[in-house]
Amino acid sequence: MSLCVPAARSALGSSLQAELTGRDGPAPRSPVAESWRDFIYAEIWSRPGLDRRARFLIALASAAGATAPTDRLDGYVRGALATGALNQAELREAALHVAVYAGWDKGGAIDAAIDRVEAEEGLAQVALSPIRAAPWDPQQRMEQGFAEFRAVMTFDGPRVGNGLPYLQDGILNFVFGEMWGRSGLDQRSRRFLTLVGVADSAATVPIASHFHAAMASGNCTAAELHEFVLQYAVHAGWPKASVIQGVVLEMAGKVAKGLAWNEKEGGKP
Repeated sequence: MSLCVPAARSALGSSLQAELTGRDGPAPRSPVAESWRDFIYAEIWSRPGLDRRARFLIALASAAGATAPTDRLDGYVRGALATGALNQAELREAALHVAVYAGWDKGGAIDAAIDRVEAEEGLAQVALSPIRAAPWDPQQRMEQGFAEFRAVMTFDGPRVGNGLPYLQDGILNFVFGEMWGRSGLDQRSRRFLTLVGVADSAATVPIASHFHAAMASGNCTAAELHEFVLQYAVHAGWPKASVIQGVVLEMAGKVAKGLAWNEKEGGKP
């Protein structure tokens, strides 16, 4: 068995840290700083199980969810742009998506990081599609939201005209009637942002249903979601990630057997 060499790990970590944040990192002065270089960058970000785009989306959303320091968010935004993993318009869409699943203040933190990096790098602002450019029929928007919910979640959502403000005006009208269908970000990318949001929420039903839908829709494989758990743990911490690891194992088993997220063996919820 060949041994891993500490110096080689540190060199890899320094190289990846510079590439992924657009800046050379300072020499570590503490175990925490050293572990960022030698474990998070050298060992997690170098893993082949997830593409760079997915890792940046997970990192951005989970860092915002953990109220990470601004330089951390700035580094992820700068790195995503420098490596070509995400462009400016996609980052703005990611901020909106995080706003829905983690709260507008968290999405605003990503938006502010994009502002800072654009100013720092002298980047011109990009033209973005408005939330709604033309008049709309509220009934039609709810019906579109119901159809989009079905496409994303793989099961039927709240009924049109249910009369409940959160389910009708929140879920159907905006979340699925407007945001999920926007062209600025693909469904797989939105999926990773959503998974971070529901994982942070610690809400049992959204966690189970969204992780099941991630696999049932074909957006993610079970292997990719196992990698998600490790990347998510960086900002969320190991206890939260351990809960999500259990969910991934359970939901992967249900998808493999053709069961719904809340269905038990024998066909009953």
